[in-house]
Amino acid sequence: MLRIGSHISSAKGYEAMGNQALKLGANTFAFFTRNPRGGSAKEIRPKDVEKFLCLWKEKGYQKIVAHAPYTLNGCSDREEVRRFARETFASDLERMEYTPGNYYNFHPGSHVGQGSEIGISLIAEMLNLCLKKEMTTTVLLETMAGKGSEVGRNFEELRAILEKVDLEEKMGVCLDTCHVWDAGYDIVHNLDGVLNEFDQVIGLSRLKAIHINDSLNPMGSHKDRHARIGEGMIGLEAFEQIINHPRLKELPFILETPNDDAGWAAEIAMLQKAYH
Repeated sequence: MLRIGSHISSAKGYEAMGNQALKLGANTFAFFTRNPRGGSAKEIRPKDVEKFLCLWKEKGYQKIVAHAPYTLNGCSDREEVRRFARETFASDLERMEYTPGNYYNFHPGSHVGQGSEIGISLIAEMLNLCLKKEMTTTVLLETMAGKGSEVGRNFEELRAILEKVDLEEKMGVCLDTCHVWDAGYDIVHNLDGVLNEFDQVIGLSRLKAIHINDSLNPMGSHKDRHARIGEGMIGLEAFEQIINHPRLKELPFILETPNDDAGWAAEIAMLQKAYH
């Protein structure tokens, strides 16, 4: 069975997220650790988490993929922004231990004119301050579309960050299909070539999750505009190849398409049907 889900609102807690995922036909899901456009986080209720963990164990499901807020920028040119990122990151990693052994995904950040080398060093510095040997969470760098001054616009920039992280065993990568397409990687006509390049530059053993999104824009546009599956420039046929690729098919796939619950349920059912 394809491991697939969508983003679920965390407003009502962990048990509610698990139940909502099941209603959509999902067997994994993603959620924001706190307000994605701010920084506030709801108090975690241990009994609520326990109910979710029991539900997930009962169903035989495994990894979920938490997402850091978009406001987190560990390579800003402003110290107060970097401090917020460090404190938020550290707090989120502590909160992740309520659901041990899962993934915490984040956008590497934007260097805002300082240059990618400085941005890479600042991101690695934040990671080295926040990662702990005893944590069970794997932190995932997300592939980016290359919009503006984003860091992570290509596989080489992600590798450069990983090379500077002391606890590299705590790190992985989340590949976003819209982002890599917009960054110039041809996953429609040359999926094997892109995966081989990823393997050579980063290593496929580090690829832990996939954000599965179509794109409104042509390859190499560097714009990051998600579309529903099969309604964008990537197309349904390419997604059928992606979910069934032997080097990818066991990974969790997370939908971030512009949709409502009915739309996500339909996409999940469609992709499950296409999986073999």
